[in-house]
Amino acid sequence: MEKVNLKEKFTLINEYWSPKVAGELNGQQVKLVKFRGPFTWHHHDNEDELFYVVKGSFDMEFRNKTVTINEGEMIIVPRGVEHRPNAKEEVEVMLFEPATTLNTGNTENEFTKKNLESI
Repeated sequence: MEKVNLKEKFTLINEYWSPKVAGELNGQQVKLVKFRGPFTWHHHDNEDELFYVVKGSFDMEFRNKTVTINEGEMIIVPRGVEHRPNAKEEVEVMLFEPATTLNTGNTENEFTKKNLESI
């Protein structure tokens, strides 16, 4: 049992849209990711996703609305809901989701990361 310093872990992330595993519990992973700009539209058939903003802010775009998530806030995207994260400036986000969750959900493209590094 060791504590995790999120500030230190985020300094180890040097590329956008490349989540890193910071911890695991009960079949779930805590992932850290930096991003800027739009991601790809996607959904997850079997998993809900939690996005918690550690630093910065971003828009979670849905087909019928956009929700701005600011530092210290989180949003849970239910399984099956099409969404696209989009950040005007660099944002640091902690994700909490099942270990089997593919970052691009039902889509595979240049953003897809299948084997995540642990930090």
